[in-house]
Amino acid sequence: MATIQDIGVSAAINILSAVIFLLAFAFLRLQPINDRVYFPKWYLKEDELISHAGLDSAVYLRIYLTGLKIFVPITILAFLVLVPVNWTNDTLEGLKVEHSDIDKLSISNIPFGSKRFIAHLTMAYVFTFWTCYVLLREYEIVATMRLRFLASEKRRPDQFTVLVRNIPPDPDESIGELAEHFFLVNHPDHYLTHQVVYNANKLANLVKEKKKMQNWLDFYQLKYERNASKRPTVKTGFLGCFGSKVDAVEHYTSEIERIEKEEAEEREKIVKDPKLVVPAAFVSFRSRWGAAVCAQTQQTSNPTVWLTEWAPEPRDVYWDNLSIPIVHLTVRRLIIAVAFFFLNFFYVIPIAFVQSLANIEGIEKAVPFLKPIIEMPAIKSFIQGFLPGIALKIFLILLPSILMFMSKVEGLTSVSSLERRSASKYYIFLFFNVFLASIIAGSALEQLQTYLHQSANQIPRTIGVAIPMKATFFITYVMVDGWAGVAGEILRLKPLVIFHLKNFFLVKTEKDREEAMDPGSIGFDSNEPQIQLYFLLGLVYAVVTPFLLPFILVFFVLAYVVYRHQIINVYNQEYESAAAFWPSVHGRIITALIVSQLLFLGLLSTKGAGQSTPVLLVLPVVTFYFHKYCKNRYEPAFVEYPLQEAMRKDTLERAREPGFDLKTYLASAYIHPVFKGEDDEKFSMMDEGEADQVLVATKRQSRRNTPVPSRNNGSEAPSMPEIVNDQRL
Repeated sequence: MATIQDIGVSAAINILSAVIFLLAFAFLRLQPINDRVYFPKWYLKEDELISHAGLDSAVYLRIYLTGLKIFVPITILAFLVLVPVNWTNDTLEGLKVEHSDIDKLSISNIPFGSKRFIAHLTMAYVFTFWTCYVLLREYEIVATMRLRFLASEKRRPDQFTVLVRNIPPDPDESIGELAEHFFLVNHPDHYLTHQVVYNANKLANLVKEKKKMQNWLDFYQLKYERNASKRPTVKTGFLGCFGSKVDAVEHYTSEIERIEKEEAEEREKIVKDPKLVVPAAFVSFRSRWGAAVCAQTQQTSNPTVWLTEWAPEPRDVYWDNLSIPIVHLTVRRLIIAVAFFFLNFFYVIPIAFVQSLANIEGIEKAVPFLKPIIEMPAIKSFIQGFLPGIALKIFLILLPSILMFMSKVEGLTSVSSLERRSASKYYIFLFFNVFLASIIAGSALEQLQTYLHQSANQIPRTIGVAIPMKATFFITYVMVDGWAGVAGEILRLKPLVIFHLKNFFLVKTEKDREEAMDPGSIGFDSNEPQIQLYFLLGLVYAVVTPFLLPFILVFFVLAYVVYRHQIINVYNQEYESAAAFWPSVHGRIITALIVSQLLFLGLLSTKGAGQSTPVLLVLPVVTFYFHKYCKNRYEPAFVEYPLQEAMRKDTLERAREPGFDLKTYLASAYIHPVFKGEDDEKFSMMDEGEADQVLVATKRQSRRNTPVPSRNNGSEAPSMPEIVNDQRL
């Protein structure tokens, strides 16, 4: 069991680590060779530097501010009220359980059935109402920021475009013809153009391989130009280390020619083979209002076909998943759900091992010959105060990549939705495997001897006393992951090492150097769930063990300062979702609040305060209905686009730019990246007919999907009276 001395040693180690990281950063950032690591924005254009942050980054920083707004008053109240109440008892001295001086500051030190629990009960109500008030204000502020951002934002293709999926096949028409016919009939006054989706994954791989070969060719040509007396050579075997030697320039030239031939064949195949046309399309409208109506309504009486949703912005599209048939998505998500369950289940094993590291007695029993070394004060403090946190951090390093891969398998079609889904999985994992597993496994291991020598009806009481004692483990975890981890983020140790390794071994051209200096993005899928873990720890232990709260506060302050610096000076903005993630952030904090209330309820039931159960049951009920209110009041602003706002923006834009050619602006917005360039015209939205022609001749005879066939002539879409008259005929 960690003592105050152990926590002090751990704090000293982590503070020292943070200071070393900050000093190293202060030194390394001054070296010109490291400019591309610490100040990559210097190498961007001025307008990109000004607009690089976006609303997503600003709202992401508000998560840290929300943490400070919640926990600063809670910490002050807890130390003024609860710490004196807990400290002025000697309950733990009379119980045969392991404890430290820190545990005396927790609720475990309150006598069984004491009236002092009234203070904890009162503070539970105060903390709940304060947290809900802050969340309400933040939800209102962020929703207002989102609507204002959408109203003032410049024109973007996704504002006029809808992604349509599960287009039903028709024997008489292609997907493109079918899509155009359907929307001309059902959205006659607003449909503008469309872009069908191709399964171009194989072509994308060829383009990627060609790019790699071209890079090697540029490198060897440059090498030959510098030393024309010797032709460069390369081995054709594995990793360039085996096989026969050949002329490098000729080898890569022939490889590029081979790939170009395959690429041309694949492009031709995509154009001609209808099987490579996915039953999906990006459909664009003449106005935001028209796009909003289509994206937010059901298109036919059959809710499983012609499925519409807002299109992601072009840079947010995850093209690989657009080729997945929508009927496969349910099966994929079921498989991933099962895989995620087993991932959570088997990760309990390393978590239990980490908890064993925090138990000196357990280590001494496993390796008794190390007992003299382990009992040394400095080693003992290091093991109990630092080792468990860093071991758990190591076990979690690869987890975000695994969860992102699982989210991609599920078939989500945008990078932002992939990150949000991965963040949800990561939070669930942290909740069960870091929070609950650490409490259960830790308590079971530490109190096993006590459990074996007491009656069965005393075990729940002992667990109730033991659970608050895990605060010492979480304190060490917060210091390792929160303090030293965030300080290490500003040093950017991992990108620093990777950049110089690439620069030394892999960089062959200036283009390579630009790619090697990629600063990355915020990493919402991995960082946001970790923030939520600190919300969970703070809310759970605010009443139980207030001593943990200052460590949470230090994390939020340090993280806000560091990530504000990174967002301004380092990170790239990969996409702009206009803070679409905030409902998830709000929901996870609410979940943490309800969990803290239920755990506190269970704890008091083991402390002889069962009469307080009806009073405490009110809290989770009130919190749940508060969440329902916020969801109904503010979440629509993050899911749907108000038609009033769409019409207002359309009206202003038409007044300011009456002659703007929207069709040309949207023509190549949603072309697959591998088609962009010299062959844009083959795959652009305007390819489905002449640029000035709106209607196309239909070859279909069936009327399963639309009431009337489209016409051959005319430059305007048919009006609703014309359609009605045709139906009467």
